[in-house]
Amino acid sequence: MSGGTSRERILGRVRRALADVPREERPEDHPVVRDYLRVHGERSPAETLDLLAGNLADYRALVHRVDAAGLPALLARLLAERGAHRVLAPAGLPRGWLRDARVDVLSDTPALTARELDVVDSVVTGCALAIAETGTLVLDAGPGQGRRALTLVPDHHLCVVRTADQVVDSVPQALERLAPVAARPLTWVSGPSATSDIELDRVEGVHGPRTLEVLLVAGDPRPV
Repeated sequence: MSGGTSRERILGRVRRALADVPREERPEDHPVVRDYLRVHGERSPAETLDLLAGNLADYRALVHRVDAAGLPALLARLLAERGAHRVLAPAGLPRGWLRDARVDVLSDTPALTARELDVVDSVVTGCALAIAETGTLVLDAGPGQGRRALTLVPDHHLCVVRTADQVVDSVPQALERLAPVAARPLTWVSGPSATSDIELDRVEGVHGPRTLEVLLVAGDPRPV
């Protein structure tokens, strides 16, 4: 089937479906009712954080809890345990976060090639939000997060989450706080990259980092 023929068939179905719609009618004339549950159950902030940590762990992410003052030391220890020497820090990442780490800190200015990113040992980023009910991190290319390739090519990703203001219960709550997709690209991460073959053998690191470590930070680590 040619591309042109497929296109005409699809457009033809759309025209037939819209045949009885008045030309002056607009989508906003019929608001979509969004009366679904926004949150599944009631939780305290501490319970929400526990749920997030549990779901992250279920996806085989490594979860660490720390206060703002202890963040640099924890990052230094995790990088040392990993044997990391070349560590990528996106623009806007507080430099104090890596002050205790004995590593070469790389920037993405000018933009690193995919080949250059592939030999980076680790990347440290922040995030836009974390969703407790799904164990999902959302990155939107904001300060301290960098472009999408920075968290998809390196094999080890350390992601810092501020528990005071970056954790939400549900996907609807997250969508209300995120910028429209047209404004920023959104990357939704639920655990390290993984896939399964026909025999259901799990393989990690196929199209993203093989190891994801999430640092849940109490307090505000940005002035560190």
